[in-house]
Amino acid sequence: MKQKSYILTIAGLDPSNGAGLTADIKTFQAHDLYGLSVCTAVTIQNDIAFKDCLWIEEETIIGQIDILFERFSIDVVKIGIIKSWSLLLIVIKRLRKINPEIKIILDPVLKASTGFNFHEKQNMAVLEEVLNECYFITPNYDEIQALFPNKTIEETIGFIAQRTNIYLKGGHRVKEKGCDEIYYSKLVKLKILPIAEKVSEKHGSGCVLSSALASNFQKGMSLEDACKNAKAYTERFLNSNETLLGTHNI
Repeated sequence: MKQKSYILTIAGLDPSNGAGLTADIKTFQAHDLYGLSVCTAVTIQNDIAFKDCLWIEEETIIGQIDILFERFSIDVVKIGIIKSWSLLLIVIKRLRKINPEIKIILDPVLKASTGFNFHEKQNMAVLEEVLNECYFITPNYDEIQALFPNKTIEETIGFIAQRTNIYLKGGHRVKEKGCDEIYYSKLVKLKILPIAEKVSEKHGSGCVLSSALASNFQKGMSLEDACKNAKAYTERFLNSNETLLGTHNI
């Protein structure tokens, strides 16, 4: 019998299952991985409306993490929304204490598409420490501008790239829309594939991209191959139907 390969998402619960930890689990399953999950928030939303976010407290989040690591071997984790940068750092330090070699893929969800803000204040010192502990960060153009509003995009990219790898999603950019950029020891541009040139928007596409990227690292892909395959998977997801709720290639 084939031994299961486990991967973890630490994220919020979206009742529509288009985004958050359930979207991550679907993506993991489509990559032939067994997804484990830690819930950080319960959101009141569907695919077109976001009303509220009920945060899970630190003790409960840490308890979920601890009991999963007691049972399973986990080498890669994707992290979505968490109440604050300070709590995110606590979570990351806990993960590092349990598994110092764990790969952390951070999807910095700062605002819902309807305008709900997840992080009202940012502690720059804490944010910098968070970046130092991550293997990848996967912002879109709106998010990377919001991380350091007093810097230009170029300055922000330079600052983050000194601390971690960046997968900059291109869906929100004005020029070369859909062109993603990977910053590690060099810059790699991933242009939109023909299949995705006429797709509709999808609720949770950012979650899918980051969890696909995490899945590829769990499967042992090289950095560039992991990024290329994550983009290709996400574009198939975007092209899966014409509604806001995409389906996964299982």
